[in-house]
Amino acid sequence: MQVPLLDLRRQLESYRDDAMAAIARVVDEQSCVLGAHVKQFEDEIATYCATPHAIGCASGTDAILLALRAVGVAAGEEVITTPYTFFATAGAIVNAKGRPVFVDIEADSYNLDATQIDDALNGRTRVIMPVHLYGQCAAMDAIGAIAERRGLAVVEDAAQALGAEDEGRRAGTMGDVGTFSFYPSKNLGGFGDGGMTTTSREDLAARIRSLRAHGGSRQYFHDAVGWNSRLDALQAAVLSVKLRRLEGWTEGRRANARFYDEAFAGIDGLTTPAVGRGKRHIYNQYVLRAERRDELRAHLSEHGIGSAIYYPLSLHLQPCFADLGYREGQFPEAERASRETLSIPVHPDLRDDERAHVADSVRAFFGA
Repeated sequence: MQVPLLDLRRQLESYRDDAMAAIARVVDEQSCVLGAHVKQFEDEIATYCATPHAIGCASGTDAILLALRAVGVAAGEEVITTPYTFFATAGAIVNAKGRPVFVDIEADSYNLDATQIDDALNGRTRVIMPVHLYGQCAAMDAIGAIAERRGLAVVEDAAQALGAEDEGRRAGTMGDVGTFSFYPSKNLGGFGDGGMTTTSREDLAARIRSLRAHGGSRQYFHDAVGWNSRLDALQAAVLSVKLRRLEGWTEGRRANARFYDEAFAGIDGLTTPAVGRGKRHIYNQYVLRAERRDELRAHLSEHGIGSAIYYPLSLHLQPCFADLGYREGQFPEAERASRETLSIPVHPDLRDDERAHVADSVRAFFGA
């Protein structure tokens, strides 16, 4: 039996007709960039996240870049973030002319360890940027308290966490700006790149809208140098169709995660995802932890099961960030996670026999 990590073609069959009809409307109207379809999707995301403003852009990476510029990061100012995340988190900081300052992660959640943030702060710190990794929110109360005490902005990298919650608050609504990605593999993915920022602040929303369109508040008049980072109407139309199904897909992911949690309970040498109190985990990935990770991955591959390592090398050890001066061993939890974590299929279109095959194969590896 072949069980891919993700099967987007299978998911497509559940909404193909609606998506093609939405695409046809955009084609017929020839309103291809921003416009009514983008505005509708922005309004739908704002409602879904329970926030006043949602502003579409070209990608999740651009969403972070726009957010950092909007909150005023200047050349050389520092942004506190995690070294255990997708490259765009730190790459966008550099492209915003800021400097990434890494803080280690929690061993159980893989999110930024708020207890270590104070030690990384100094007079150049401008922003704290937690990442809601794998679909679970970081410790936002603690992070928010630090930011308020020190007068810092908070930008949430919620690329993997649309619909995740912390004490009933949706990801992307607990800081100054939230950022999302609609890359096809996300829990809400388009037919290409796309991104979104969310905020409760009118001033930041206006600035992001300007920056995504070359820094102009009206055509041909520019208050700042921005970017061409507009969300295509075709993507917005498709995403709007898919958003109506997102809660059902999320509950499918959560049900698969519960199945795995029960199947793997009590296995020595294997750790399943820890879910914090008051958290709603949406399982963009279901991540196992094992010291024999690479052997486990090879075993799953032999049994036709797809898997992935998110992420094999922490950002502080990436060659392009060598000038930051970090060294191996400086963030032990991030480095250990890079050696031990493995994502297995959890997407909502898994059949019962497929997830049973995954569970049986993992259990067999550990002799359970």
